[in-house]
Amino acid sequence: MREERAILQTRFREVRKQTEDICASLEVEDYVVQPMVDVSPPKWHLGHTTWFFETFLLQAFKRDYKPFNALYNFLFNSYYESVGERVMRQKRGDLSRPTVKEVYAYRHAITEEMLNLIETISEADWRECSALIELGINHEQQHQELLLTDIKFILSQNPDKPIYRKAFHQEGIYIEPKMIEIEGGKHCIGYKGTDFCFDNEQPHHAVWLNDFKLQNRWVTNGEYLEFIEDGGYRDFRHWLSEGWECVQRENWNAPLYWEKRDGEWLEYTLSGMMPLNLNAPVCHVSYFEAEAFASWAGKRLPTEAEWEVAATQANVSHKNFFLESNCFHPQAISKVKSGFYDLLGNVWEWTSSAYLPYPRYRHSSGAIGEYNGKFMINQMVLRGGSVATPETHIRTTYRNFFHTDKRWQFSGIRLAEDV
Repeated sequence: MREERAILQTRFREVRKQTEDICASLEVEDYVVQPMVDVSPPKWHLGHTTWFFETFLLQAFKRDYKPFNALYNFLFNSYYESVGERVMRQKRGDLSRPTVKEVYAYRHAITEEMLNLIETISEADWRECSALIELGINHEQQHQELLLTDIKFILSQNPDKPIYRKAFHQEGIYIEPKMIEIEGGKHCIGYKGTDFCFDNEQPHHAVWLNDFKLQNRWVTNGEYLEFIEDGGYRDFRHWLSEGWECVQRENWNAPLYWEKRDGEWLEYTLSGMMPLNLNAPVCHVSYFEAEAFASWAGKRLPTEAEWEVAATQANVSHKNFFLESNCFHPQAISKVKSGFYDLLGNVWEWTSSAYLPYPRYRHSSGAIGEYNGKFMINQMVLRGGSVATPETHIRTTYRNFFHTDKRWQFSGIRLAEDV
């Protein structure tokens, strides 16, 4: 039991530090702004991930615990109706107080309280408490990815297109696209094991698939550029009705962060403006754009069941590009290999599956039950993780989900087709 506590303390401490490391390059002004409703100020992420541990762990398990600041429950609650009222999401950037310094003081105080709780919690409460701590750690890792993508959007609004951190960018090589056939029939998807997973990954259940093919790699910037130059954003035939309305309303003509200057396509990255790497995966595209590209290419997007079955059979390892790689932008392929490239890491991959509960899914009771279940409507599933995803956070059963028009995440495309 003591060794188990020490391991959890170490993991907790490392994740808390990693969140602050992500913010280390920011100026104080960067912590506060909120240029669109989907983006939260970095200061809010730091406070919210701290509030999560204080609310669901310290207040629940520490006798006579007094909140650090009673107002913080209102300021840093995200969407937990059962916990009380909160600042509306679109108002998070309106608050200059508490200051960044005060939020860091809050973080450090709660981190110390949590390390003490892990050390002293009774054996009778250990199982329940440690499970919630693991949830809190994974919750913070989700916010690490959101932090990085939100920081990118915040910095991109500045006319000088500032550099977050200089990082390596490999030109890579062109890999011929190849469709790999996967045998259909009865398969099982969903998490089956004893380690942590989110409740939306369960239960493990059977699915029936027809034979299908999945592309060996993601769609490249060069291939997506062909779609653009062929008038893809001007041809309604490739688009779902809502997507076509979105293209016209938002005046989309390229992925988010692409910019054409003097006839050359550039892309804003966290290392500043860079020439478009034609061999790298296209990213920052919405579901609408992914689906339209697939239609233009004469293919389709995979279902999430197809994606998971292919990833399971490929026995993918965590050796691709994740947050810990410190490249902060999707990378091109550097050497030829057989099989699939980057099913885990580099870019999230849109699927054609709506985000819905698996058969026999039951969400937890209480506030924790609000974590996933209530969002299972009007969103689409993405799989695989990205350069902003912590490596210890991803697995083949992981289900990410966003609305069809969202594109500030590192989201890309992998094509599929029927046999």
